[in-house]
Amino acid sequence: MSTPRPSLTLSSTVLDAPDAAELADFYRRLLGWETVQEEPGWVKLLPPGGGSGLGFQTEKAYVPPAWPASPGDQLMMLHLDFEVTDLETAVAHAVAEGATPAEFQPQHDVRVLFDPVGHPFCLFVNEEAPGEPPVISPEWVAEQTREIAEQDRLTIQDAVAPDPSAPTAPPRQAEPDTLT
Repeated sequence: MSTPRPSLTLSSTVLDAPDAAELADFYRRLLGWETVQEEPGWVKLLPPGGGSGLGFQTEKAYVPPAWPASPGDQLMMLHLDFEVTDLETAVAHAVAEGATPAEFQPQHDVRVLFDPVGHPFCLFVNEEAPGEPPVISPEWVAEQTREIAEQDRLTIQDAVAPDPSAPTAPPRQAEPDTLT
């Protein structure tokens, strides 16, 4: 005799981070989603119109995954995929919000990026969309990476293990959503 299956609904995918609120703010700006729950060490975002969301929890022992991984590296346990209609525009938006393009890009119609604490995520064009998928050259990705470095953004290492002797930067001001 089998036990009846209970009703199960995926509420959210949860990402660990050194600071849940900071990482949630990145994804809120990236996706245009709303914060529906916030308490110390925990934030949940939901998309407009409903559906499962993203949760963020503070984990002081967080270690960013290596991608692509080599033997002995901290492996990613999952990654997020976001379908986009314009790959170049989506990558530019993600970079402007604080994402970093990965050096290794495995496919011409997918871009792998890292969020501010090192979680890999993918932007991809649905191959069933009309027209040719846009091609972003490795040179463009390298240029974007150089520009990010020149802007003196917070590094993954600083986010995980900040240098106690370094001066602290002023908190980032919230910017109005520009996604429609």
